[in-house]
Amino acid sequence: MKYIEKELDDLKNEVLSMWAMVYSQLNRAGEAMLSLDKDLAREVILREKRVNAFELKIDSDCEDIIALYTPVAVDLRFVLAMLKINTNLERIADFCEGMSRFVIDFPQISLDAELIDKTSIREMIDTTKKMMSMGKEALEEEKSSLAAGIFELDNRVDEINRAATEIIAKYIQDNPDRALECLNLISIIRKMERIGDHCNNMAEEIIFYLDAKILKHADKKAE
Repeated sequence: MKYIEKELDDLKNEVLSMWAMVYSQLNRAGEAMLSLDKDLAREVILREKRVNAFELKIDSDCEDIIALYTPVAVDLRFVLAMLKINTNLERIADFCEGMSRFVIDFPQISLDAELIDKTSIREMIDTTKKMMSMGKEALEEEKSSLAAGIFELDNRVDEINRAATEIIAKYIQDNPDRALECLNLISIIRKMERIGDHCNNMAEEIIFYLDAKILKHADKKAE
């Protein structure tokens, strides 16, 4: 095995480890959100420093590979894709931290379970977790078709995001004393929608690496 091949293999393993770490953050943040578990939320916040440190290491490793080996063709696409995926993973972790801080600051009285169901928050959390899992598998198995499946899931997350605003607005009209909590909830739903966007971005990078196709700003429905 050429030395650059080992470096690229090591980089892939690092990114997959980062991916698993961020998925764990999303899983914990989602559980904390649904149960308003402040202890679980604090765990997510504490682990954020590890995610940030890992992101910096992967960035540095990508830069070293480019500087030392001047990769071309598929190798260059791979390094550039890993660099961008690393950034997207770190942003997802940031949103998980934001969700967790919401749980910690949340009033002791929780929002109605009916509102959680009506706004499909559970579905949104489950869908973004599935997007994360599919993306990781697509990179591990190097399957662009699996990565492309993430786009449809992102459409569903967007649909939930759009519908939730109207549902929460109606809830505020009927329960004006819960307005602040509801506005904070809208912020959380927006964060989950952005997590879906970042999963979408990572799928694009995997397809760019494997198929040399640039899908940014393209109509994914045609894929």
